[in-house]
Amino acid sequence: MVNQNDNEKECATQKKQIKAYLLTGKRLTQLDALYKFQCMRLAARICELRDEGMNIKMERIKVPSGKIVASYFIPQTLF
Repeated sequence: MVNQNDNEKECATQKKQIKAYLLTGKRLTQLDALYKFQCMRLAARICELRDEGMNIKMERIKVPSGKIVASYFIPQTLF
C-alpha cells in the first residue's frame, strides 16, 4: 500500500521556507507558520527537518492570550 500525499509538493515548499526561516535565527510558532507559510502542520514539517538532520529545539512559551504554545528554533552555538 502506497501512502499518497496529494499535497506533497506544497509540503516540500513549506519545509524549504520553514528551514530558511529557522536558519536566520528566528523562532517559529504554529500561528507564525500559518500566517507566513500557510502551513497547518508545523510539527510535521519540523519532524521532517529533524529527520534530515537539523538540530531544531522546542520551547514552550506563554503568548499574550495566556496560552502556552510551542516555539521552534535552532540553538545558536557560542564560540
